[in-house]
Amino acid sequence: MALTEDFEAASAPAVAFAAFGAAATSRLLLRPPRADDLEAVFELHADPVCTRCSASATLVGRDEAQVLLQGWLDHWQANGFGYWVISAREQPDVVLGFGGVMHKTVDGVNGPYLYFRFRPQAWGQGFASEMALKALSLSFDALQQAHVLAVVLPANTPSRKTLERLGMLLKSALADVPGQPPSLVYELSAARFAGLPKVQPQPTPFGA
Repeated sequence: MALTEDFEAASAPAVAFAAFGAAATSRLLLRPPRADDLEAVFELHADPVCTRCSASATLVGRDEAQVLLQGWLDHWQANGFGYWVISAREQPDVVLGFGGVMHKTVDGVNGPYLYFRFRPQAWGQGFASEMALKALSLSFDALQQAHVLAVVLPANTPSRKTLERLGMLLKSALADVPGQPPSLVYELSAARFAGLPKVQPQPTPFGA
């Protein structure tokens, strides 16, 4: 993925969005995170294969995972929406990844940000775009957001292709990771989303 992180936290649209806390797509179940998701959060974000394009995001201990998870829980509590825990309908107890839209500030840029990260066994099946379409639809239709942003490193070609297949456009760059090339900021406006066909994009090879 502008509003500030607390983004008028108690607004009516946020309350309306709370009804969508748990959601589903044709293949996926999407639910709010829980405190007992800590191990799954750590396993996925500590896996160098999962973070191959963003080494700085690799967690080195469960304390870091707890901070990350607590931020997600706090956002849900304050705003009624946030990143989901993602699983397949056929295996609801197996966590495939995490993703959704959450308000945050990245290098001074405030806004609703789209995020996704999946286990390698879930790559190449179009799960990221399937989840993202649901998140974008709820963001624009229920929360009436003007735009949604996403940040990705230039070398993360699979995620960039996924964002572009969703209709997101390259907007700018920002120096948010010391020692790394500037990250790329993608944007999708509500007006552009409304004009896009609501069909599942083709899966991205070597990506989610």
